[in-house]
Amino acid sequence: MRAITDDVGAVNESVLNRGGDRSKWVAALRSSRAASVLVLFGGSFDAAADHPGGVPADADVLLTERAATLRTHSGQIAFPGGSRDPGDDFPVGTAMREAYEETGLIPQGVDVLASLPTFPVPSGFEVTPVLAHWSSPTPVRVVDEGETARVTRVNLRELLKPENRFQVSRSFMGGNVYRGPAFLLDGMLVWGFTGGIIAAIAEAAGWEVPWDKNDVRPLEKMIAATSNRQESGFATADVPESPQ
Repeated sequence: MRAITDDVGAVNESVLNRGGDRSKWVAALRSSRAASVLVLFGGSFDAAADHPGGVPADADVLLTERAATLRTHSGQIAFPGGSRDPGDDFPVGTAMREAYEETGLIPQGVDVLASLPTFPVPSGFEVTPVLAHWSSPTPVRVVDEGETARVTRVNLRELLKPENRFQVSRSFMGGNVYRGPAFLLDGMLVWGFTGGIIAAIAEAAGWEVPWDKNDVRPLEKMIAATSNRQESGFATADVPESPQ
């Protein structure tokens, strides 16, 4: 992961270069609502010779599924995280606190590698991804069913397989309001901010296995094909309780 920690701006540049018109105008907006997410990778820290970028066979990333009952962005797959609270040691303290509240992980077993530059999202938040490695993993679970439907560690090699990757798009009035990378694994459609960050990290770190970037699928159709009740956030105002 040295390629990322040596140039933390590479991930943000990759994210901002993806997507449609929506990505461009979102990047121009600034907000005072600060948030952070924990991008937590587990598994061996030693590189493996049999995969691009040295991704170990047991490498994984911690993801959550937002509860279907939430007012906005329900069912979406996300990194643990949320908005800054008074007294937080931002951004690391916010990311760790939220991850503990959502998944029950013990922060003492997490080694922070880098904080990526802040990234604006349509919800009005400015999100700081905190990149970390799980040196001493602890059990994780759904802590509050009213907020989270699932907590899972997703194998990175499986997630990055070409058959699990494509792009999703959403058009309106002839304009491409959204287009970005997506992953589909174990009934989870990972797209938007979360999918974009994972894709950008994989690209910057050299983890990518060649995949068909011309495979573009309608977002709403792919959401309908998943087993969870996910909302895209396009049909309603983008004002979620936490950044996605």
